[in-house]
Amino acid sequence: MILFLLAQAAAPSCIAQAQADPAAAERTARATVGGGATAKQCLGLALAGQDRFAEAAGAFADAARAGELAKDPRAADYWAQAGNAWLAAGDAAKARPALDAALAAGTLTGLARGEAYLDRARALVAAGNIAAARTDIDQALVSAEADPLAWLLSATLARRAGDLARAKADIAQALRRAADDAQVQLEAGNIAAAGGDADKAQAAWREAARLAPDAPAGRSAANALTQFATKEAK
Repeated sequence: MILFLLAQAAAPSCIAQAQADPAAAERTARATVGGGATAKQCLGLALAGQDRFAEAAGAFADAARAGELAKDPRAADYWAQAGNAWLAAGDAAKARPALDAALAAGTLTGLARGEAYLDRARALVAAGNIAAARTDIDQALVSAEADPLAWLLSATLARRAGDLARAKADIAQALRRAADDAQVQLEAGNIAAAGGDADKAQAAWREAARLAPDAPAGRSAANALTQFATKEAK
């Protein structure tokens, strides 16, 4: 989530309250919602803190439109937050135009710019546009190379494209940054299996299953491991 990364425009008190007591922050934000873009952003942060991501996305979009009317360069940050919130809500189709607007503004810099490219790549993958997603993920790696999710997505795209050399190199970067992430270990196993290294695949999948036995990544890894149990039984 990059919602709080892009929250510099909000008042420090808004950010602190949204993190500590999001319900109270929502009440405060709604009481001052006429205060302009930053008040609307505060509402978005408060809603996101309650996992009400679709509502949060709407609040961030309202902040972005208000920012554009005021010619506020931070409007791009608000659009990026809207796109990120739509992804968290599971609606990649709505995330895409928000992220397009964020990047088209040309005011995002550094990590914020990289994370917006990463989010748009995720939206493009969901839409099945793998070629465009590859372009965006390469842009994301320039500015957000510290984010293991960027390397994970890059590795996954490379594996799906049959470029195992890049997949192995990129998953190694993800493992350096987040070896305790079950999704990273799951993909490491997938890449090892695609390369014919059964021992490495099993080791990675076991680790994914150990790290998050009840999460989708852990369950997928446990399911992948059953093929080896079947072979041993034979």
